[in-house]
Amino acid sequence: MIEPISSGRAPEAIGPYSQAIKANGFLFLSGQIPLDPNSQQVVEGDVARQTERVLNNLKGILEDAGASLHHVVKTTVFLRDMNDFSAMNEVYGRYFRLAPPARSTVEVSRLPRDVRVEIDLIAAL
Repeated sequence: MIEPISSGRAPEAIGPYSQAIKANGFLFLSGQIPLDPNSQQVVEGDVARQTERVLNNLKGILEDAGASLHHVVKTTVFLRDMNDFSAMNEVYGRYFRLAPPARSTVEVSRLPRDVRVEIDLIAAL
């Protein structure tokens, strides 16, 4: 069974996709960019500030689906500039201290709304 998940603790989807899908004991979260869930506006600032907003959005969706960051098994980080890796990684490390999930990090030429970072994830329920 496939169940779409929606959370008010993260920005609304800005396209034809779900914030998350629960299926076969897993939770698949769509990529989050640093949008404030209240205003739907991009959180301005450096990659550290934007990474924090993205991770809080993901955390909110996870928690509303009955999971937590401890359930995350895989993330993908998309950076506009790989020179931002260290700053992103420092913030990311504060959220995933024990048994951090598998991760891929890639540089991309452009992200929605010209943000600096986007992260998606998979969690085991």
